[in-house]
Amino acid sequence: MKKVIMSLALLLTAVISANAQILRAEELEKYAKEKYGDKWVEAASNLGKQLTLDKNNAIDYVQVMEAPGQSKAQLYVLLNYWFTATFNDANSVIKLNDKELGTIIAQGYVADIAQHAGGSNAYNVSIKPVIKCDIKDGKVRVTYTVPFYSVTKMVGGGWMAALGGSQTPPVRSDEKWTLDSCFPFAAKDSHKKTSCKALIMAHAYSNVVMDKIEECIKNGLTGNENDNW
Repeated sequence: MKKVIMSLALLLTAVISANAQILRAEELEKYAKEKYGDKWVEAASNLGKQLTLDKNNAIDYVQVMEAPGQSKAQLYVLLNYWFTATFNDANSVIKLNDKELGTIIAQGYVADIAQHAGGSNAYNVSIKPVIKCDIKDGKVRVTYTVPFYSVTKMVGGGWMAALGGSQTPPVRSDEKWTLDSCFPFAAKDSHKKTSCKALIMAHAYSNVVMDKIEECIKNGLTGNENDNW
């Protein structure tokens, strides 16, 4: 009997992980190309006309989701379940979880959303978006924020250094690219193509996150969270 219970527990854990998993970078890129095409500069130019930076030079996406008939407590349980299953490693973590206040805040992580290896240096861009849910009876407000691009710079790791036969190992440098210094929010950007792809990927990820949270609110994480048991 214990073996059966253990097997069922492992199966449930696997189901939760599969349902809560958010797209990896390669899956996200496929999704982004399907929605916006693969001409990153053109797509970012068009998107930039619709977006404005907040007072902290971050991008904010806000969506209010209706949940008729569900109390604040019920919605909190569902979303706490989703956040706990989704943000549970060293890079994706829950920052605040306050049942009484009705607020859950987590920091996500998507690695390698854009790369550039031209010139002397190589760049690898990741994002660490902040996802906040404010919960009331019958509704949830979701705020998705991209405060900056997290960049790993390999000094001497570009193709010019390789062609030149450099024997010096690349040196790693971690940077934060603020969005007000990146295209399309800044006209001059020495990493324009990389910044454009990063913006489209970050925007696509916001769509995925919003869709998954809305799905959780409407249908639960596993689809069987109800009183019929």
